[in-house]
Amino acid sequence: MLALIVAGGRGTRLNRGEKPLLRVCDRPMIAYITDAFCAAGIEPLAVLSPSVPQTANWCRANGITTFRATGAGYVEDIMECIQTLELTEPVVTSVSDIPCITPEIITAVLDAYRKAGTDACSVWVPAALALGRGIIPAYLQQIEGADAVPCGLNILNGAKIGSEQKEVAILMDSSRLAVNVNTPEDIAAAEAILRSHQQ
Repeated sequence: MLALIVAGGRGTRLNRGEKPLLRVCDRPMIAYITDAFCAAGIEPLAVLSPSVPQTANWCRANGITTFRATGAGYVEDIMECIQTLELTEPVVTSVSDIPCITPEIITAVLDAYRKAGTDACSVWVPAALALGRGIIPAYLQQIEGADAVPCGLNILNGAKIGSEQKEVAILMDSSRLAVNVNTPEDIAAAEAILRSHQQ
């Protein structure tokens, strides 16, 4: 199984260079994502846009396979990658700004996905975790009876890309998945989580 790490963001909101290379606890964000997937036994493949040449250099230097997408958008770049590489198995897709993700979280998602037996899955966190940090979610959905927000981690069946796929929605009560880094406050929150688990 491959993990498509969508890492084409320019990081314009943070204005600190290419977003995947934004340093959290003195490491590029993308390093946390690729390390977590490798440790979970899943090969990461970085899906890049023309906007991130330095991220491409970092991937090359660190032995991470890349796919150069056109940069049309998050979903479009994933579809382009799957179709161009003719991926016909399930693939994990992940944003590159959830640096607190762990191999254990990935394994738990895979276990729940396999148990469900669906083509696809989406991963959600309780909206209360975002609201507790002062974030107003842009999108809410009821998952298992709770208001929830997507965390940017999904699984798709490559053989059925472009078609509607039956999906299981997985709710994970994890503050680690609730931190998508988009602001300086998000960086501070991610660093606090990472440092608390280093002690």
